[in-house]
Amino acid sequence: MDLFDAADINNHRQQAPLAARMRPRSLDEFVGQEDIVGKGRLLRRAIEADRLSSVIFYGPPGCGKTTLAQIIAATTGGNFRTLSAVTSGVADIREVLRFAQDELRLYGRRTVLFIDEIHRFNKSQQDALLPSVEDGTIILIGATTENPFFEVNSALISRSRIFRLHALSEENIYQLLKRCLEDERGMKAYPAQISEEALRHWADVCGGDARTAYNALELAVITTPPAEDGIRYIDLSIAEESIQQRNISYDKQGDWHYDVISAFIKSMRGSDPDAVLHWMARMTEAGESPEFIARRIVICAAEDVGTADPMALVIAISAMQAVHFVGWPEARIALAEAAVYVACAPKSNAAYMGINAAIADIHNKPFSGVPLHLREAGYKGAKQFGHGKGYKYPHDFPGHYCPQQYVPEEFSGHVYYKPSTNGREQKIGELLKRLWGEDRYK
Repeated sequence: MDLFDAADINNHRQQAPLAARMRPRSLDEFVGQEDIVGKGRLLRRAIEADRLSSVIFYGPPGCGKTTLAQIIAATTGGNFRTLSAVTSGVADIREVLRFAQDELRLYGRRTVLFIDEIHRFNKSQQDALLPSVEDGTIILIGATTENPFFEVNSALISRSRIFRLHALSEENIYQLLKRCLEDERGMKAYPAQISEEALRHWADVCGGDARTAYNALELAVITTPPAEDGIRYIDLSIAEESIQQRNISYDKQGDWHYDVISAFIKSMRGSDPDAVLHWMARMTEAGESPEFIARRIVICAAEDVGTADPMALVIAISAMQAVHFVGWPEARIALAEAAVYVACAPKSNAAYMGINAAIADIHNKPFSGVPLHLREAGYKGAKQFGHGKGYKYPHDFPGHYCPQQYVPEEFSGHVYYKPSTNGREQKIGELLKRLWGEDRYK
């Protein structure tokens, strides 16, 4: 490196985004994730002792995945190499692996390979890593915002330790912003007086993403002209202007997708319409597919409301059709109506449990066939075989009902549908007891 190289590196550091300049340089500077890098925790001990095995850091943007990798790079005694799955291919992987093999064979040094966005590697690219991870030629550090159990080969998963990082807390973000104002790498060169409300606003609306908070702070400070005393005064109104809307954490294919829809369904099942609207708003604002939301409402209407209020399924199906007929964003109104109706409807899973019990029975019991009196008698030759003989047509009897056996003999007496006392099912239960007797529906 000559003077020109040094000057170029220094200029790059000064011009780098604030989030890059403020990356923690050691575990002592690292904020958040105390459950995995706090004092005495396994990962912290492994990093400090330079005894790290292959790991995958999994978490939302701005929570510290790349920062942890860079701290490991600064502390390891081995070689540290970096690849980005966005720009690298199999040829780049093989080049690093050849280097790692030479280092291990000639000097006995292992190579730590950090791969950012590892979920973007396809199967063949991930497979290329496997032999070197398995024999210890490299220590793999992967970083991903997607659930690795979905996006990373199971063979790599089985040879790596998964560490899940969480979005930083509001207090974590506030601490980072305060530190940034006093740090030479941060905003100390720009004398600024920032109100407590402004700092708290950034910490609150950034959604646990430190990068988003840093970007808002940097934008506010740099674009605010200094007053006569040379100080830049930043209040809540400027802070709100620098970050236009709350950062909504959500991904349409990974954990957030499944976790939020799970919370949405459980809120409908639990009869909490306010929670239902909260989770729906989070999904719609994050761009979730309205068809996906509609399907879950239909399922919940059938599974959790059932015959306690059959209109729930009718309304859910109508909302699903409205999604296609009306389109977005107005279709959200129909979806909200259906979801609230399902949430407020009386609940019963009797039909759902009944079909499950019936399915279990047909797999566990022999089947003698459809009873003769229930078989179709209309096709040629059917009556010669006794089809339909003895069948009683209910409409020929008082009350349009007559008792007869409707299941094979070996299933006689099996009760699958057990109506609850909620909503319409209370009357259904009373009717069935009158028709089939108290003994059948105890």
